[in-house]
Amino acid sequence: MAVVTGPLAGLRVLEFGAIGPVPFAAMLLADMGAEVVQVVRPGPRRDPRDDPTLRGRCVIVLDLKQAEDQTAALDLAARAEVLLEGNRPGVMERLGLGPDTCLAHNPRLVYGRMTGWGQDGPLARTAGHDINFIALTGALHAIGPAGGAPVPPLNLVGDYGGGSMFLLFGVLCAVIEARASGRGQVVDAAMVDGASAMMAVFHGMAARSGWVPRRGENLLDGGAPWYTTYETADGGHVAVGALEEPFWKALLAGLGIAPDALPPREDRAAWPVIRAALAQAFRRGTREEWAERLGPTEACVSPVLPLEAVAAHPHMAARRVQQEIGGQLQPAPAPRLSRTRGAIRPTTEVPGGAAAVLARWSAASREEERTG
Repeated sequence: MAVVTGPLAGLRVLEFGAIGPVPFAAMLLADMGAEVVQVVRPGPRRDPRDDPTLRGRCVIVLDLKQAEDQTAALDLAARAEVLLEGNRPGVMERLGLGPDTCLAHNPRLVYGRMTGWGQDGPLARTAGHDINFIALTGALHAIGPAGGAPVPPLNLVGDYGGGSMFLLFGVLCAVIEARASGRGQVVDAAMVDGASAMMAVFHGMAARSGWVPRRGENLLDGGAPWYTTYETADGGHVAVGALEEPFWKALLAGLGIAPDALPPREDRAAWPVIRAALAQAFRRGTREEWAERLGPTEACVSPVLPLEAVAAHPHMAARRVQQEIGGQLQPAPAPRLSRTRGAIRPTTEVPGGAAAVLARWSAASREEERTG
């Protein structure tokens, strides 16, 4: 194998094929240098060239309904440092690969479990998707236009924010602890838990009467005229985030609006009047004209870019936020570390399958035991 660098180089991760937050979490680990071995079932599967969340893996095929392949998977779990799975509660146990069994074979294992509802509770074994999970957290209720229905925020809040990120946080916390204590543990990452944690600031605002339970009428939900989007002359949009007073003054100056021409912005009843004035001003120029005019200022105005335009934006291009891999644009590894940076790596089938991975991991484990 080629020498792999990155802050997580040497971390052995066994990933059981899933959808949504588990492959995204595994992608982030792989970008940072972890050796991620993904177990996939026989038959057709997604092509990593079409799905960047599948990059950076070593892939082996196992039929976990067969005793021989269950044993192979358990042998790999005995040599892994991290296991990731995203099945409904009870599925891994029925396959003979539940946490009790795996931890009995590998007491240092960090067993990461990703679900929507969690491992217990009345809904634990119920089907659902991102939209269902964030519906119970207050997040979905808060997102959408005034007077309109709640709007799903793609699947960013449940799957990836409340799911993948909290799974990774829990797993890496447990890895650090296990390296000190020699004892692994189970990480129960539930999207309802993670998305609820992400709502902490809004619980605080509600407790201070700074949040009303109506969409599009609050400071950060598009209700405030200085924290929302406006249509431009060409049918595009700009995003305005002029929260603080200096930024608000810069916005008005850039739009050519005298501050005393508007009612006080502290008066919520006046927000529709202020919004109408700003909307009229923004309709006098195109998206790119406003981006060029206001972008370099303190007005906190940015063009709302469609996905296909992101890579060409000067700032995004300068930072290479997207990189072309095999003719396809993909997001670059994030965050950026000064010394041990991550890298995009290809996904490969492992010659020799599970046996080859087990031999390599067993040798690595013996070396760790010898030097540890």
